[in-house]
Amino acid sequence: MRATIIHAPGDIRVEDRDYPTVQLPTDVVVKVTASCVCGSDLWPYRGVRPIHKPTAIGHEFIGTVESVGSGITSLAVGDLVIAPFVISCGACPQCLNGVTVACEHLAGWGGKDDTGHAVDGGQGQAVRVPLADSTLVKVPGITEPDQALLKSLLTLSDVMATGHHAALAAKAGPGRTVVVVGDGAVGLCGVLAARRLGAERIIAMSRHADRQAIAREFGATDIVEERGDDGVARVRELLGGVLADSVLECVGTKESMAQALHSTRPGGALGFVGVPTGGGEVPLRYLFDTNISIGGGMAPARTYIPELLADVLAGTINPGRVFDVVMPLEEAPEAYRAMDERRAIKVLLIP
Repeated sequence: MRATIIHAPGDIRVEDRDYPTVQLPTDVVVKVTASCVCGSDLWPYRGVRPIHKPTAIGHEFIGTVESVGSGITSLAVGDLVIAPFVISCGACPQCLNGVTVACEHLAGWGGKDDTGHAVDGGQGQAVRVPLADSTLVKVPGITEPDQALLKSLLTLSDVMATGHHAALAAKAGPGRTVVVVGDGAVGLCGVLAARRLGAERIIAMSRHADRQAIAREFGATDIVEERGDDGVARVRELLGGVLADSVLECVGTKESMAQALHSTRPGGALGFVGVPTGGGEVPLRYLFDTNISIGGGMAPARTYIPELLADVLAGTINPGRVFDVVMPLEEAPEAYRAMDERRAIKVLLIP
């Protein structure tokens, strides 16, 4: 099969790999219908995270179950499934408490499962899925989604679930004002998540017209292009002299965290989901003095997918709008360049 491999910073290749097969009773093999490039994939691509050897990459995909292990009970050949961005067992204390990203048997796409077997990356033609009953989410009643639905289903694998996690951590909801820092796919999904939770005043911080348009479509009532102190001042002006009740940090840099923190009113809440890239430690004294609460972290997508899936299937939300470019899998190197150069919000890859 063909699969995307990262060799070094800036070096993405699509190469031949062995087609996956069932290795364990709890495995299934999924033929990938669609995958995508994530903003967090850009950190190793840019050299921010080290690459020690050529590695299969990609952690968001949907597809059709092609073969099943003898221990599989909830999935069958032909099922359309969504893969969360990590593998989880569904039975350990963390999973039972909904924190599937801290599973005792946690594994990632492109790595190894806890038995030592290699796991395929999501940006390929097929994937062996360990612990498939507890990891995958079946899409009921649909086997061949149209492209619009396919895009929205794929966002549930990561970016929509992550935006939802940020909104929950920031306590977004009726009667609360919201600021979203970051206009990538996660930030835009954070806008949609805040609106879904009932927030009526949502400020998206964005300097890009195409992203601003989607933010407004998703529910943003205001756009702020300023940054730093000027951005904080503009938020305060829009909100009648106060800062936001709820702020979503969706980037992961020192600057974005500072922007988010100083856009939050005393006693407000900040939800952070941007993958930290070093620096920007949280200033505890500032939190102590302002009583701002901080929550978030890695989103337990497997916990959120069923709830969000119901809304996607009902047509209540359409997060797939964040995919503004579709490319064949063979053009994965160009997909990474387009996202790295901000010529695309999020690129869908079709095997």
